[in-house]
Amino acid sequence: MVQTSARVGDGTSDVVSSCDVQSARHSGPASANTTIRVGWKCRPRGPSAADERAVVADRVPPLEAAIRGFADRGTVAVVNPVLGTIFDSLAEAYEFYNLYSWEVGFGIRYGKSRQNVNGTKCMQEIVCGRAGKPERENSSSMRSNCAAMLRLHRTDDGGWYVSENRASHNHELLRTCAEKLHWPSHRHIDTYTRDLVKQLRQNNVNLGKVYTIIWSLFGRMENAPFTKRCLRTFCGKLSKEQADDDVRKTMDAFSELGSNDPEFSYVVEVDKESKIKTLLWTNGRSKMQYHNFGDVITFDTTYKTNLYDMPFGLFVGVNNHFQSIIMGGVMMREETIESFKWVFTEFIRLMGGKPPKTVLTDQARAMEVAIQQTMSDTTHRWCKWHVLRKAKDHLGPHYTKSSDFRAALHKVVNEMLTVDEFEAAWAELLDKYKLHNNTFLIQIFEVRHKWAKPYFSGKFCAKQTSTQRSESANHLLKGYIPPACPMNLFVKQYNKLQFDREAEEGFQEKRTRLGGIVLRYNYPLEEHASQVYTRTMYEMFGQALYRSGRYDV
Repeated sequence: MVQTSARVGDGTSDVVSSCDVQSARHSGPASANTTIRVGWKCRPRGPSAADERAVVADRVPPLEAAIRGFADRGTVAVVNPVLGTIFDSLAEAYEFYNLYSWEVGFGIRYGKSRQNVNGTKCMQEIVCGRAGKPERENSSSMRSNCAAMLRLHRTDDGGWYVSENRASHNHELLRTCAEKLHWPSHRHIDTYTRDLVKQLRQNNVNLGKVYTIIWSLFGRMENAPFTKRCLRTFCGKLSKEQADDDVRKTMDAFSELGSNDPEFSYVVEVDKESKIKTLLWTNGRSKMQYHNFGDVITFDTTYKTNLYDMPFGLFVGVNNHFQSIIMGGVMMREETIESFKWVFTEFIRLMGGKPPKTVLTDQARAMEVAIQQTMSDTTHRWCKWHVLRKAKDHLGPHYTKSSDFRAALHKVVNEMLTVDEFEAAWAELLDKYKLHNNTFLIQIFEVRHKWAKPYFSGKFCAKQTSTQRSESANHLLKGYIPPACPMNLFVKQYNKLQFDREAEEGFQEKRTRLGGIVLRYNYPLEEHASQVYTRTMYEMFGQALYRSGRYDV
């Protein structure tokens, strides 16, 4: 048995002709497993030369010569390739012919080429975009066997000259700029514009705004060298490049963050197939802030922030300027009890082993069980907004902006200070509006110890009653991160969000240290508060002091 194709050591496949097979059969007996290595012998070639010649300052470029001679030639096209025109490089010849094709109304591409025995390219054709046959009949291909082309040959000094120019086309030529821009050779995006588009897209600037910015750089919409369709295609390629080898790029991003911050830490949980299941990270400044302000944290997850639709959670607290501070981020593939237990356990470990005193979350049962098992001494409080957000759907006309019931309900929820006051006011509210059988009110009253203000008397909550700070941080994050964002870009943009939050904190620190103090009443208590409070907290104290004047004690 003789194999007609055999693999050689360099990984290529030698083609065996029928004559070679016949010769092999007559040369002697061969076993069934014999592989005969025959084929064309590779011709030795020398090193390939560059596709351009040295630039000489005194030499007039073909484009400059064409523009200067336009008035004398009397041709329709300013750029006119003629036989014998010499170029320094193939790229220069391509750009010259491309300018000509733009004026005339067609597109171009590289065609056939030839090399000499030394491996140097000695001939190159640049053909019309409609040259060649379509792959199959009855297709939508634009190819029509157009013979228009420019043939270039090598000069002795390494340049290129026009040896043949076929100008006739067998198809209609385009006339308007809008039509011509759709030829691939005419929708060129230069390197600087590519970098600008890449940065804009990474910072979640949508496609329409990107194109508007590019328009403004070129002065007019008509001057933009590419179409919106071309820009959309380029952005698709960018997204694909960013998503390729995403895990390695993410680990590289973490390594870079770790080299700049020795306290930066991340933890990865993988499944049985070694795929990332949960990814948690934090930095040195977040650890320091947790040490100082980690008594109360909020935790909330958001969706559609990354390429894999993995829920993303933020641990958010409040600092001495009453600003939201981000203490850590986590990507989760599952929202199960085990996943949340892993997240909370690892978060506390990264923060030095000290659990918070109070945690505010939504009503997720898996999260509640995980907090009970990992932080048994921590007060778990539900977000009041999440509890009441469906009130309008269940209470109908009773819960409108102008209704008395809505105002009365909010008074009970926000102003009752003791458990007895709350329960008595709740019962009175139900009696007044005949809502004893309302399922929604029955359900939220049964779990009142999880969200109602009086049941947290003596528990430090840092004036927080909802996960609004986490949700606000998640909303801010979506402004930094483009949709379907790969994990490596997500980490980089998350770091930008943290940097901006730290800059805001720096402004408040400067305002506290250097800003002047305005005393409203010149009380000794007020003066002392101005010395111990930050500027924001002092202003909040001033408002409370002003309101206290309404009471007689």
